[in-house]
Amino acid sequence: MLKTKIKVKNLSSSYSILIGKNILHYVPKEIKMACPNAKKIALVVDKKIPKKFIKKIKSCLKKYEVHLFEYSVNEKFKSFANVNKLVEKCLFKNFNRSDILISFGGGILGDFSAFAASLIKRGINFINIPSTMLAQVDSSIGGKTGVNSKIGKNLIGTFYQPKLVVSDVELLKSLPQRELVCGYAEILKHSLILKNNFFLWIKKNSTQLLIDRNLDLLQEAVIRSCKIKLYFVNKDIYEKNTRMILNFGHTFAHAIEVQGKYSKKINHGEAVIMGMMMATKLSYLKKICKLKTLTQLKNIYTSNNLKDDIKKIFKKREYSKIVEHMNSDKKNNDRKINLILLKTIGKTTIPNTYKISTPELKKIFNRII
Repeated sequence: MLKTKIKVKNLSSSYSILIGKNILHYVPKEIKMACPNAKKIALVVDKKIPKKFIKKIKSCLKKYEVHLFEYSVNEKFKSFANVNKLVEKCLFKNFNRSDILISFGGGILGDFSAFAASLIKRGINFINIPSTMLAQVDSSIGGKTGVNSKIGKNLIGTFYQPKLVVSDVELLKSLPQRELVCGYAEILKHSLILKNNFFLWIKKNSTQLLIDRNLDLLQEAVIRSCKIKLYFVNKDIYEKNTRMILNFGHTFAHAIEVQGKYSKKINHGEAVIMGMMMATKLSYLKKICKLKTLTQLKNIYTSNNLKDDIKKIFKKREYSKIVEHMNSDKKNNDRKINLILLKTIGKTTIPNTYKISTPELKKIFNRII
């Protein structure tokens, strides 16, 4: 499959998403078009990326003054203090608004780097080269930046659009299986929230995506996911209403991550897998969806060995704490928890139409796990 360029145009920005195999060599040409006056580049890299790819991107950028910043990345790294350190380093190197900060890593590094770029001199150019499937299909698109607070996930941040996104699916071949499943969770989510037969396509091709790592099919999955996410983002750039649908399963997921203290025992995608199942079970319990819908989701979980048993991760006494963490979710606008629930495959409830109190959710929590 040849490379695909998706043009993003909305009220706040215009940029391109380039998707394909072995496309890192296109980066200089795309930078010249997107940021013609740039002279300096802050290249922010996840140390886990294979050295051959880091060497390749550095070689591509040899015409620029490149400053390399390498990090060992995890959720605990995503803090305001670490962002401040990166900002100060760029200011010391006298970066100006025409210069560029490039993130070369997964979603955590992308959120972190974009937030830093939005703060340096009130905003320098930001380019994202996502290295994981999760980042390629989700966090690299839409302009949400952020770091974690002690209170919850992604509660400190800005909206800041990139100048360019380059998703090279060749990078996905080197991912640990756990990371691939993490990205698959978001692809599955996209298939559940918009009616366009994507769910049937995923059901048919899951083995080739997760086991065979067929790059043509992975590229198609990334392209289709990006288009679904952009469908919602372009309608609601600042997440006031419709865009909240993209958070299906995430209200539960973020609370699970906080309760897990962002440890290695559960990553974001695994929490999303749990969160989507919990949201669907709640949908069935509240008669918002039929048993058929819940069964369809259960079947795809079973056939792909997706782990959704929260009882293996947390003790019973922790369940109430998970619900309490949900009170800090960004979608909440009163004392109730604002949830996106599933009506049928491809259709969710409208944001702000289903809310549940903390005491009620605690009472029924055992029935939805």
